[in-house]
Amino acid sequence: MTSSLERQALIRSVAVAARAASRIVARATEDQRNRALLAIADAIEAGTVDVLAANVRDLESAMDLAPAMLDRLRLDEARIAVLAAAVRDVAAQPALLGRIEGTEVRPNGLQVSRVRIPLGVIAMIYEARPGVTTDAAALCLKAGNACILRGGKEAFETNRALLRTVQAGLAVADLPAEAVQLVPITDREAIADLVKLEDLIDLAIPRGGEGLIRFVSEHARVPVIKHYKGVCHVYVHAAADLEIALAIVRNAKVSRPGVCNAAETVLIDRAIAEAFLPRMIEALPEVELRGDAEACALAPTLHAATEEDWAAEYLDLVLAVKIVGDLPSAVAHIERYGSSHTEAIVTTERASAEQFLRDVDSSTVLVNASTRFADGGELGLGAEIGISTTRIHAYGPMGADGLTTTKFVVRGTGQIRS
Repeated sequence: MTSSLERQALIRSVAVAARAASRIVARATEDQRNRALLAIADAIEAGTVDVLAANVRDLESAMDLAPAMLDRLRLDEARIAVLAAAVRDVAAQPALLGRIEGTEVRPNGLQVSRVRIPLGVIAMIYEARPGVTTDAAALCLKAGNACILRGGKEAFETNRALLRTVQAGLAVADLPAEAVQLVPITDREAIADLVKLEDLIDLAIPRGGEGLIRFVSEHARVPVIKHYKGVCHVYVHAAADLEIALAIVRNAKVSRPGVCNAAETVLIDRAIAEAFLPRMIEALPEVELRGDAEACALAPTLHAATEEDWAAEYLDLVLAVKIVGDLPSAVAHIERYGSSHTEAIVTTERASAEQFLRDVDSSTVLVNASTRFADGGELGLGAEIGISTTRIHAYGPMGADGLTTTKFVVRGTGQIRS
């Protein structure tokens, strides 16, 4: 049994090593970082057998997990190929570091620029999502950061196997193994120790259930990117193409119900409810539908929704259904019950679509597309390290750009301030 002092000393030693490695990664060339990423992708593919064997061990120890969590934990050859492809996509992204964001010359002749730089050391804290291991490593490296990974205990063996592939890739590019480390302790207290290290950690990103995010936020002394839950809505507007709406609703709910960008509530405009609702029920035979009084009156087979259903993140084959009078009513419902994650409207009216885009301030808003596109890889980021629903420097899916900041670079010719 590790004592609290031994645990704290171990966590601090990991962070000290990460801080030293972050300086090396930040000063490396773009080519060197990209060589590391491409080597990591190759190592992931070469290590498929090892990773799958580790994943089987984790799955055998975690059979009491909810189906959604087991789905996130489970890897197969296709999913491992996707992990490798995502790392290559990150490598192919344009260079970030050193990019000049803007330059102006002041009246006194000073040339003032803002130049993009790394954040430093990122603490990535996540649950049974082994894919986060390689996504986070790739994005942090692309942005010139070091990262400390603390995955869920359910995925510990899988994460260790994936870390071996990452560190093999780092070695190919002569970058330090300490640039990507895995916390070797699964106790939750290790998380609290890590996020208190304000002298060594620059940002904490918790990715998982609401309980994990609140735990990190309550204990952290470093900035935290928050994403408490994904209560995502699809609004089927009065002018919707019903065939498109059916396809979008089904994909948004059924394709992977246990992920944060799955739809949890469908809002149906009263003008088309009688035509659309029976067809939606028929299109979702495996989904439990919980409707408001008006929806239940139109379709008595629906379960009656409670007040708690409107703010629920089911992460399961359950969907809340509400009839609304018009677009402003739909927006008002989203404002009251949404989680600032992702909302979609299905409509053929351009003006209504633009109004929805303007009035809904969630981090991702879509027109005639599934909420499942709220994902860094799908939106052109290569991969994502998480989804921020906190209105800070990053909002929505975060790629490598969200793991950088800017510094002022000022060039003068001898100016002094009066």
